[in-house]
Amino acid sequence: MSAALASRQAGGPLVQQQRQTLVPLARAAQGSGHVTRQLLSTTAPVTEQRQQRRLQVVAAAATLEAPAAAAAGGESVREDIRNVAIIAHVDHGKTTLVDAMLKQAKVFRDNQAVETRVMDSNDLERERGITILSKNTAVRYKGTKINIIDTPGHADFGGEVERVLNMADGVLLLVDSVEGPMPQTRFVLRKALELNKKVVVVVNKVDRPAARCDWVIDQTFELFLDLGASDEQCDFPVVYASGMAGIAGPSPDELADDLEPLFDMIVREVAPPTVQMDAPLQLLVTNLDYDEHKGRIAIGRVQSGTVRKGDSIVFTKPGDAKPQTGRISELFVYDNFARVGVDEVAAGDICALTGLAAVSIGETICDPQDVRPLPTIEVEEPTVRMTFSVNTSPFAGQEGKYVTSRNLKDRLERELERNLALRVEPGEGAESFEVSGRGSLHLGILMENMRREGYEFEVGPPKVITKSDESGTRVEPMEEAVVEVPEEHVGQVVDLMGQRKAQMVDMTAGSEGTTRLKYEIPTRALLGLRNAMLTATKGTAVLNTNLIGYTPYVGDIMTRENGSLVCHETGQVTAYALDSVQQRGRLFVTPGDQVYEGQVIGIYQRSGDLKVNPCKKKALTNMRAAGKDATVVISEPIPVTLDYALEYVADDELVEVTPASVRVRKNPAAKKKK
Repeated sequence: MSAALASRQAGGPLVQQQRQTLVPLARAAQGSGHVTRQLLSTTAPVTEQRQQRRLQVVAAAATLEAPAAAAAGGESVREDIRNVAIIAHVDHGKTTLVDAMLKQAKVFRDNQAVETRVMDSNDLERERGITILSKNTAVRYKGTKINIIDTPGHADFGGEVERVLNMADGVLLLVDSVEGPMPQTRFVLRKALELNKKVVVVVNKVDRPAARCDWVIDQTFELFLDLGASDEQCDFPVVYASGMAGIAGPSPDELADDLEPLFDMIVREVAPPTVQMDAPLQLLVTNLDYDEHKGRIAIGRVQSGTVRKGDSIVFTKPGDAKPQTGRISELFVYDNFARVGVDEVAAGDICALTGLAAVSIGETICDPQDVRPLPTIEVEEPTVRMTFSVNTSPFAGQEGKYVTSRNLKDRLERELERNLALRVEPGEGAESFEVSGRGSLHLGILMENMRREGYEFEVGPPKVITKSDESGTRVEPMEEAVVEVPEEHVGQVVDLMGQRKAQMVDMTAGSEGTTRLKYEIPTRALLGLRNAMLTATKGTAVLNTNLIGYTPYVGDIMTRENGSLVCHETGQVTAYALDSVQQRGRLFVTPGDQVYEGQVIGIYQRSGDLKVNPCKKKALTNMRAAGKDATVVISEPIPVTLDYALEYVADDELVEVTPASVRVRKNPAAKKKK
């Protein structure tokens, strides 16, 4: 036995006594794969108080394996269905694992060309390599239909996770075998535990050279305890897998050649839906899709009763005085990565239906003879606000197809139908709108989709939404920030976070020569932080955040030290002018670009703004030059993407968004206020 293990098992006389009496009982009660078997062999140091709590969980686990009692009150159990959502932190392998599950369930032909991350069907998702929208699919395994819901991992898209968990009976919580639980792991797990969903922990990427599975399981267990999980929830089953290789097993050293152990675990551990088949129809709409031929498609789980093609139904929310009526024109279920038309769907299954043009997320589809709407879907409040308005720059209307305030209003209202975490309110004038979301990325994805659709508009800088608590004190959102950075750049990160009034909570050794720093930082301080951190650490830092609550307002925070280089003439940029301008800072433009007065064309190397003329041309005379003209060497400009512009923009600036360009400009209204 190793010294570390002996030290961990010692824990004090009380702990030793509890081990001798409780551990054999718990082990006898456990099936293969449960965490309680592995907690006693982990090597991370814990306090005696933690150890006592663990042993209580181990003891309680012995009573949790009793067979479930038969459903009562007219309820029945659908043993042929399992509904499971896959949740995790970003880049922990959710969509890749779904790929492997689809392939091994023989959804595709052997000679069929299948793209990687087949569930990421959106163009933006493929370009960025992330999941933005939750999606449904289904596979069949040994006679059981497994409905799978793939969810986003970014904190900004947490609203997608919150609403689709209503459709699932259990969740697969993926945790990277090297990184362990990350901030978004905490968020999605908290939501699953609040809804009392069965959690199956999947330690993914076990084939990585630096994998540390025992440490990951220990950290995951600690996370369950920190979130106040019950004894039953803490006794979570564990599967070890590699989504990329398509293998899984009960331990890192016992991996099968396929994902059969994972499928077996889902069928065994995730409870089948318990439903009332003969009750009146209730279907909670949790997602919307659109087809240019079929129109709006409502997606949800049938909670009770049976829904049939051609039925007349009503859809409503709690408190609605007048429910709306409609008729179901087509009905689909998910099966083997396709929507399959059916005539009826019974309670417990997930389906999609058409014919209801006005239905929205959170409404319940009911039997007209018995209207009993289910509680609507609630998501957490937005934390960041931005002002969307009609483009007023000198180049307005030259590149966009939809440029009026009516176009903008209609598009934002359409987004509200599907995006529950979004809020839209009227702005100061008739041509502006206050749009609130979960973060800059959440709103940035909306803007990127709009510009690709042909919309032209301008947005103000992101503003954090503050509020007052019960005592009238002004409070602001606080986030947990985890930074993983190579050891040689720790000093730069600590200095940068200190300038933004972040409080260090923890500092531990990461994997492969990195250090993991955990901070509590106001959401305001995160605006513009990502680019500054990448610059300070030469692109090596990884920053992840998660909202943890609200704290009293901490005062002013300096988010940008440098000023802007501002153009004071409209025209075409010349190399001759840039030769002198580039000595003042970093540029956003290249020779030949069209610019206008008030446009930000670069970053000034000092604080405050500097007006420059990038359109100046060399004066031509009839005198022969004494020497040959010097060759002008222009530095490579910073590419201004939408994400970069939203990080860079200051309080007195605007971001002009068109289908062809993203520009930063000074806000004329801010100048008038001064």
